Amino acid sequence: MTRPWHLGFGLILTALAGYVDALGFIRLGGLYTSFMSGNTTQFAVALGHGDPHHALLPALLILAFLLGGICGGGLSALTPARWVTPVILGFETAVVTAAFQAATAAPDSGIASLMLALAMGAQNAVLSYVQGFRAGTTFVTGALFGLGQKLALALARRGARTAWVGDGVVWFSLLVGSVAGTVAYGKLALYALAIPAGLAGSLALLATILIARSAPPKGVVKAPAIKAVAK
Repeated sequence: MTRPWHLGFGLILTALAGYVDALGFIRLGGLYTSFMSGNTTQFAVALGHGDPHHALLPALLILAFLLGGICGGGLSALTPARWVTPVILGFETAVVTAAFQAATAAPDSGIASLMLALAMGAQNAVLSYVQGFRAGTTFVTGALFGLGQKLALALARRGARTAWVGDGVVWFSLLVGSVAGTVAYGKLALYALAIPAGLAGSLALLATILIARSAPPKGVVKAPAIKAVAK
C-alpha cells in the first residue's frame, strides 16, 4: 500500500474510532470504548469514593482494550508485514460484527461495549506513522498537541508552514466520526453498529485487493513497531 492509501485508511479508521466512541459514551452514560484515559479517570474516581460497583465497568473496558492491543500486537508480529493491515482489519471486523449481534440480542448485557473496546485496542496496530503523525488510532490527544506545536513553529517561521495540517486532519476525522456516531445512534439506536462493522470489512477487503495487486517487497521486511502515544 502506498502512502496516500495508508493516509486515507488511517483517517477513515480515526473517524471510525470516534463513531464507536460516541456510541459507547451515549450508551454507557459517560464511559468510552476507545478513550481509555477517560475510563481510567472514571475508575480512579470510583475507587477514591469507595464505590467498587461503579469502578467495575471502566475496569473491564480498560482490560478489554488492553486485550485488544495484545491481540493486535500479536497478529502484527506473526503476520508478514505487507499483510498486517488486512489481517488486523479482518479481526476488527469480526469483533465489531459480534458486538453488533450481541447488542441486538441482549441490549443491556454490556458485552457489546467490551467487544468494541477490544476492537479499538486492536485497531491501533493497523498502521504505523505516516510522515510525522499517526492516523488510524484512538490516540488523538497526541495529534492535538502535535497540531499546536507545529502550528507554533510555523508561526515563528522555524518549521514548515503546513506541517500542522496532518495532525489537524487526524483530530478533525475523530470529530466527524463522533458526530456521525451520535446522529446514527439517534436514528438507528443499536443498529448503528452495523455501519462500523460494514466499514471495517470493506476496508479489510480493499486492503487485501490493493496488496494482492502490488508487487511483493524485495527481501524480508519486519512488521512496523507499535508505538504507544499518551492520550
